[in-house]
Amino acid sequence: MSVHAKVAAKVPGRVVLDQIVPARASWSWVVRTGETLRIIDLEGNQAVDCLLYNAHDPAERYSAPDTIVRQRNVFLSQGTALVSNEGNVMMTIVEDLCGHHDTSGGACSQESNTLRYGHHTKHQHACVENFLYEHARRGGGKRDMTSNINWFMYVPVEPDGTLGIVDGKSAPGKHVDIRAEMDTLVVISNCPQINNPCNGFRPTPVRMVVYA
Repeated sequence: MSVHAKVAAKVPGRVVLDQIVPARASWSWVVRTGETLRIIDLEGNQAVDCLLYNAHDPAERYSAPDTIVRQRNVFLSQGTALVSNEGNVMMTIVEDLCGHHDTSGGACSQESNTLRYGHHTKHQHACVENFLYEHARRGGGKRDMTSNINWFMYVPVEPDGTLGIVDGKSAPGKHVDIRAEMDTLVVISNCPQINNPCNGFRPTPVRMVVYA
């Protein structure tokens, strides 16, 4: 039996959507108020980059600084309110089997790969390109880029204030549930990074389940 078949998406409600996002791919969906999005790390140690927008007014979008200030913590976990640039709660983490999610490390791009890992990585696909692809599908573009969440990614803060990129604390089948407090457009990049340990140097699929 495959890893995917062993992971049962048993949710406490009516399933609205159940999709597999392939390794390195992008995905987007509007999660309606009161619905919950479950993100399942199928094979473990897979970072899932995420942007959030008010589905009716994309000028209102997730804000990492406002979220950090509201909860006085740089890590996201169960109970965290995900706050917009207008100070409104967009979604709430209602269940978390991983324990550490990042909102400080940003999203990988061709430019940052080149700076960090060398010019030979310039051609590699990255999260920013995934986000721009999803924005283009929905009539958006670069001006719609904003701060992001990195589900299942562990970015420790060192004593001198620098951020580390290390193996995640997730495992096969771990999931996080986020409930929509407004109609929220969720944009996902199933991170394609292969130059640091955030994906265990081997990107893998994830599963997205929306339930009511």
